[in-house]
Order: sequence, then C-alpha cells, then structure tokens
Amino acid sequence: MNLKNKFSKELNCICNFRVIFELIDDIECDWGFHSVIQCPKCQELFSIDCECPAFQNILKLIKNNPNLYTNLEQSNYVKNSHPS
Repeated sequence: MNLKNKFSKELNCICNFRVIFELIDDIECDWGFHSVIQCPKCQELFSIDCECPAFQNILKLIKNNPNLYTNLEQSNYVKNSHPS
C-alpha cells in the first residue's frame, strides 16, 4: 500500500485524539525534502518517509497504531534515516 494512503483514515495521534492527518508534500530539511503528516489537533509534524530530527518520528505514532506500517516499512524508515 502507498504510504500516503495509510493516512487517509482516522488514526490515534500521540496527543490521544483520533484524527485524520493532513498530508503535506515536500517540506525541506537540511538533508532534502520529506512527505510529512500533521495532526489537526496538536499540530505535530511527522516525517512519513524516513527518520528526520526536524520532525516527530513515525515510530511514536506506530505505538498507538500498531498496524500502520509493516515490519519491512518500519525497517526501511529507520534504515533511510538522517543523522541526528
């Protein structure tokens, strides 16, 4: 499944609200561009393509939504991460 499609349904945010995240493409950091999601309640930004110190880690969201990413998707997310 396309990662962006995973966020078109309600999910549990780290702020303990059930929300539909807003998808934002092409936000720049020091290492390039990311696709991120933003919680409409707490406004927190999460990088969905790889770990980046400029945004919250999607692995925090996976704790509240255990089926959000497959093991392979989680592995690729961490493997492609930026230095912190």
